[in-house]
Amino acid sequence: MELPEQVRMHTPKMKLTFPPYFEFGTSTAAYQIETGFEHDWCGVQSRDGYTFGCTTDHEKQYAGDVDIISSVAPNYRMSLMWSRLQRQPFGDFDIETNAEYHKLLHSLRDRNVKIMMVLHHFANATWFAREGGWEKEKNIGMWIDFAKKIVDEYGTYVGSWNTFNEPNLYVSMGWALGEFPPFKKNMMVANRVIKNMAKAHGVLYDYIKSKFPDTPVGISHNCTVFAAENYLGELPARFMDWWYMDHLLQPFNKMDFFGMSYYARIGFDPTPITYMQTPGKIKTQRKDHDDMWEYYPEGLMECMQRYWRLYGKPIIITENGICTSDDQKRIRSIKDYMRIIHNAIANGIDIRGYYHWSTWDNFEWSLGPTYQFGLYECDLKTRERIKKPSADFYSTLAFTRTVEI
Repeated sequence: MELPEQVRMHTPKMKLTFPPYFEFGTSTAAYQIETGFEHDWCGVQSRDGYTFGCTTDHEKQYAGDVDIISSVAPNYRMSLMWSRLQRQPFGDFDIETNAEYHKLLHSLRDRNVKIMMVLHHFANATWFAREGGWEKEKNIGMWIDFAKKIVDEYGTYVGSWNTFNEPNLYVSMGWALGEFPPFKKNMMVANRVIKNMAKAHGVLYDYIKSKFPDTPVGISHNCTVFAAENYLGELPARFMDWWYMDHLLQPFNKMDFFGMSYYARIGFDPTPITYMQTPGKIKTQRKDHDDMWEYYPEGLMECMQRYWRLYGKPIIITENGICTSDDQKRIRSIKDYMRIIHNAIANGIDIRGYYHWSTWDNFEWSLGPTYQFGLYECDLKTRERIKKPSADFYSTLAFTRTVEI
């Protein structure tokens, strides 16, 4: 639980310093910040009533956005829009879009921003989805062709590769819960999808290492603490922990680093308890929360320990943040997570970096643009970026590798 204000004011402060190799960055996804173009999220209605289409006009504001990206951290995790770059299966890249992305990446490099490139972040070209997408093994070659061309075209800009963003979340939301395209509820198909994505990851891992042997390659795994609130919640919590945290991860067995995102704890009684779906329960139980979930930063330590024991690979926190319009709470959450990560490093876990989600408020998939994670606000009418206090706070942390908590 969050400490009362009067207690925080009288708690002695401590300064934490992170190792010189530790990389601080921010993270976005092209689909959430660029205007939608012929991908399978276009036209989807979000929870807050907006339609997925125009997001934050990133493709129209590269110069200003590069200023923001380079000012908040020396590292940036990003993706490129498949549907804009490759307009047909196995096609050459669109000349204009390719030139735009080269200009963006060159500008970031000129600002000494190191890139982690994500090859798949939840969205697919419409032509790929129309053919059955990840459900069909024969389609894997389409994405592999795109991904290899990304490596060939932009590989010299990239400091590390993240082949798939949170495949466990993507598959669960798209084929188990039915909240992401293609909006299905079929666990057998979900299993087939994750196997096809893992095959594609293996091919791309080998390809990248053949071209850039010293560049690290990994995935990012969405981590959530699933816990029982009573005896009725024990079985569903245990099932979700197995399915989400273990089963959907097992096919991905090639990685130089283990990327993980973390946001929340979800209790079961036996149904899930979140602030989005059951705000009354969260309040009745007096649980700290953001605008989506129970706020439980200690869960990050639990997940880091779990996967460090399992893989023994360097860990990078590829996404972490808090969904809130209260920016002081965002700053406090960053302090909470820095304390936990610093303790983990002191206890021997090899953690190499931390990427805050997100650089500015964007279109949060099925939730919509009013769910705020950004260090900058994005005005929903003008698309203007407006700095929040957390941007300066995080920038100081990212460039000095020190924080006072």
